[in-house]
Amino acid sequence: MIDPERSRRSAPTRREFIALGIGAFVVASLPLAARRRSLIRRSVPVMGTIADIAVLHRDGRFAQRAIDAAIEQLRWVDHTMTRFSPDSDVGRANRDAAREAVAVTPATMVVLQEALRWAHASEGAFDPCLGRALELWDVGNRRVPPPAAEIERIAGRRLYADLELDGGALDPAVRFRADDVALDLGGIAKGYGVDRAVAALRDFGIGNGLVNVGGDLYALGNSEDGDPWKVGVRDPDDAEGIVATVEAGDCAVATSGDYIQYFQHAGRRYHHVLDPRTGEPARTARRSITIAAPTCMVADAAGTAVFGMEMTRAEALLRVVSPEARLAHTV
Repeated sequence: MIDPERSRRSAPTRREFIALGIGAFVVASLPLAARRRSLIRRSVPVMGTIADIAVLHRDGRFAQRAIDAAIEQLRWVDHTMTRFSPDSDVGRANRDAAREAVAVTPATMVVLQEALRWAHASEGAFDPCLGRALELWDVGNRRVPPPAAEIERIAGRRLYADLELDGGALDPAVRFRADDVALDLGGIAKGYGVDRAVAALRDFGIGNGLVNVGGDLYALGNSEDGDPWKVGVRDPDDAEGIVATVEAGDCAVATSGDYIQYFQHAGRRYHHVLDPRTGEPARTARRSITIAAPTCMVADAAGTAVFGMEMTRAEALLRVVSPEARLAHTV
């Protein structure tokens, strides 16, 4: 359940929240009844950020075993789908798939199929094949934009159209039809990892808790007093501020924004959300967009896809690709 209108009427201060995820786009609040009594919580580095898992359970040791299983799923997805390892599915594909079919795990195939669904429906606004462009921009280390000629080479290419998925469910493999194709699943795999972590918690019988990995969060069940969890959306201009809250129960909330990974140059903010049409960071007056959806994989992909879109087009895309997903908040 999401109630953004109610959230805008009564945005709390950061002090009323327990922040889940260092540097996260979204933080979660916990009711007073849950604090220091049955909330079992752990934070670990994974997927290039901090994962924070919190569950409500009377048996602390049991809860820790459930959290262990959830963390194992996050680490497995990270190991399998990161572009920063030559041994991952994505790393092997980026090295060899322009020459030959490269076998991938069924899980990677599931994520790629969903990524292509968003790519085709959004006409390339979401593109899982922008690995070369992201390497070029490298916003975490650059201080000036890359040369214009290099940007123009990748602009408007619709590289996702040169990704082939072969072999079906039993023998999945990928091929690239162009040398400039390179997978980057950063706009969807983190959400998939959260979903797998949530499934691991549920396998242990955990019905109430939170999994937050950076800006991708799933709220299981309700808080201890029976009400939906409250999720605070970070103020892009104030790391200690919250611009709105949404209520979430058995649903995902994910935020894309321009204020975590970026550099400033000549009065412009160059952030990590690229516009495939221009090959540059998306130009938009919007600072962040928050999506609520049934799964975190959908919320993650949707937030990336619609970040630079005009709102009517964004809402139309959500209706087509995932009717249950919706805009929860924009800044």
